[in-house]
Amino acid sequence: MTEPVLAVDNLRIAFPSAAGPVEVVKSISFTVGREIVALVGESGSGKSMTGRAIMGLLPSYAKVEAKTLSFDGRDLTGLTAGAWNGLRGSGMALILQDPKFSLNPAHRVGRQVEEALLLHTRLSAKERRDRALDMLEKVGLPDPARVYASYPAALSGGMGQRVMIAAMLVNRPKLIIADEPTSALDRDLQDQILTLLRSLTEEFGMSLLLISHDLQQVARYADRVLVMRHGQIVDRLAAAELSDAQSSYTRGLWSARPSAATYGTRLPTLDATGVTP
Repeated sequence: MTEPVLAVDNLRIAFPSAAGPVEVVKSISFTVGREIVALVGESGSGKSMTGRAIMGLLPSYAKVEAKTLSFDGRDLTGLTAGAWNGLRGSGMALILQDPKFSLNPAHRVGRQVEEALLLHTRLSAKERRDRALDMLEKVGLPDPARVYASYPAALSGGMGQRVMIAAMLVNRPKLIIADEPTSALDRDLQDQILTLLRSLTEEFGMSLLLISHDLQQVARYADRVLVMRHGQIVDRLAAAELSDAQSSYTRGLWSARPSAATYGTRLPTLDATGVTP
């Protein structure tokens, strides 16, 4: 077996409060290889905190501890700010949920897609432009040259999300963390974006940690699933096994998803112990 791209062992995250430290992620462990691993759970379960800790993006007052937190065999626990800046955009990248808050409205698309190449490579201006145009085409944008020269305000939500994906993948990082990358889109666009992410990660041999609350989508696009609740991983299973999960909590999450079959009916709800009708 090859070494996993990402290894997390006994990760704990806490924030200060008047009553003492509040632990929001409680000793979780997992690995990500050349695959799509989904981290799912309710709002507040700790999934996004986990993703930001891996990227080194938590505020300085957050206390992050881990027995192992490594990327491509490199220890992440003691990196300096400069080392993190060298790693983000080259080795790993983060895709967020809404391009309106991720793309700078004052700069043209081309400049933003090329940013990682400008910071982490020695490519010429023409080479950067060619790489950016190629990536804009790979993410399915019509007329890449027009999009390259446009400002983000001229793009639809789906186009903006594709631009953001292009900007994150243009330098071929080994690890992508996608935090609710489709929550601002309608269902058809969600499927298009997730299909695109899967095909690109397979084409480039990347690893993808997909943070989501949508189990129905996860079942279709991920390889493995880690279910979080109250800062802990409470279930681990293959994505194809979600509909037959043994954990009562995972079964509850699966049963609570809306569908055409449940239209007009009351969905189950989750309480402190599991699922209630």
